[in-house]
Amino acid sequence: MALLLIHTGGTIGMVASDAGFVPQQGVVEDFLATLPEGREVETLRLDPLIDSANATPADWDRIAETIAARHDRCDGVIVTHGTDTLAYTAGALCFALEGLGKPVIVTGSMLPLSVEGNDGARNLRDAIAAARTATPGIWVQFARRLLHGARVRKSHSRAFDAFAADPSDIPPCQPGPHLIRHPVRPARIAVLAVAPGAEESLLDHAAKTCDGLVLRCYGSGTAPDTPGLRAALAAAQARAVPVIGVSQCPEGGMALGTYAAGAVLRDHGVIDGRDMTPESAYTKLSHVLSLDDPQTRAARLSRSLCGEYTP
Repeated sequence: MALLLIHTGGTIGMVASDAGFVPQQGVVEDFLATLPEGREVETLRLDPLIDSANATPADWDRIAETIAARHDRCDGVIVTHGTDTLAYTAGALCFALEGLGKPVIVTGSMLPLSVEGNDGARNLRDAIAAARTATPGIWVQFARRLLHGARVRKSHSRAFDAFAADPSDIPPCQPGPHLIRHPVRPARIAVLAVAPGAEESLLDHAAKTCDGLVLRCYGSGTAPDTPGLRAALAAAQARAVPVIGVSQCPEGGMALGTYAAGAVLRDHGVIDGRDMTPESAYTKLSHVLSLDDPQTRAARLSRSLCGEYTP
């Protein structure tokens, strides 16, 4: 079975330096050469290698384009990636690759392959095995678990078991008869959180200048009903700027209408993000804002495309 490994950088392929861990060519390739199953894996390095803290939507696009170009020539794909923004890239790939017919397994590590006692060796071997057996879609293989790519989040900054994802019966893949890659175009998207007494001029500025907003709300969907928040949301609504509300709680999600304190959100057309992660909401907005047709944008915002929230 032919597998493709796309190495983008990240901790798994780093070495120690005086300034801390830095990406280095050859680390992942040299490790694969020691594995019997490594002989079945073609490696493609995306230069320059990046620390995932520096990843951008252009990098998501570059990875998606590479997968689409090789889609019909391999049986599965592994993407090695840094952990800081791995959840963003996994979500972006779910939205970018409609009709994906192969498993794409995103993995990385908390310690580099070059360090003794690392977790990268296990994660990479498990990712290779998952690329042979998983159903089509974007999956994250980490710490012995295969996680839904549109629902995954980084839940711990240091532990080897660093990622979590709520379960879903919907695969992390947009269904379709053939592969369609949706490019990501530049968009101005702000991620802002409500907080008691927080400065509201920032939200007002974002509402008047951005293309889309992710609003991190309290609990199951409440926010401080102040003149400043109402004015900012009204400005976004007048400009037809989509605002997705997500919960600040890592589990449980939103349910607009549960409390009267959420009326300010409903009154101004805030989209109920339900149990979407902030990463998924951000990458979905990036995807939708890259589409030309306003009706298609609205239709895609109003429904679950790849299990990113519970219908």
